[in-house]
Amino acid sequence: MHPFPHEYVVSALAADEGSVTVRANQLEDIVSAPPPEFGGPEGMWSPETLLVAAVADCFVLTLRAVARASRLEWTEVDCTATGVLDKTEHGAMFTKVIVKVVLTIPAGGDQARALRILEKSEHNCLITNSLKSDIELDATVIEA
Repeated sequence: MHPFPHEYVVSALAADEGSVTVRANQLEDIVSAPPPEFGGPEGMWSPETLLVAAVADCFVLTLRAVARASRLEWTEVDCTATGVLDKTEHGAMFTKVIVKVVLTIPAGGDQARALRILEKSEHNCLITNSLKSDIELDATVIEA
C-alpha cells in the first residue's frame, strides 16, 4: 500500500445540455446524467447511483481485506446498497444508506464469527466512514 495521503483526481466534462463525461487517468470514461427522479433519462449512471455504488463496492473490497486478515473462508458475497435521498434543513442529501449483505461461507463455518467480520467490514469501509448519512447494516450469513 502507498503511504497516506492518497489523491484521486476525477474530471467531469459537459456542455450546457446532455450527459456528463466523467474521466480519470488510465480509466474508461463514465457517462452520466441526472437520475429520472430529477428529470434525467432512464438507464444511465447518475451521481446518486455512482455514490451508492461506491458504498457497495467499498464494502465488498473491505470485506475481502478483513476476511483475509481474519482468515475467514467464504465463497460469495452479495451486497446491495440502497441510498435514501431526502430533503433536510440543509437541503437534499442522503439521510441513510442501507447495506444489505448476504455472505456465503462453507458448510460447518462459524456464522457468528462471520457476522462479526461483516460488522467490522462496515465499521472500516472508508466510503461509509466519509458520509454524513446514517449507515444501516442488514447482514445475513448462510452456509453452502
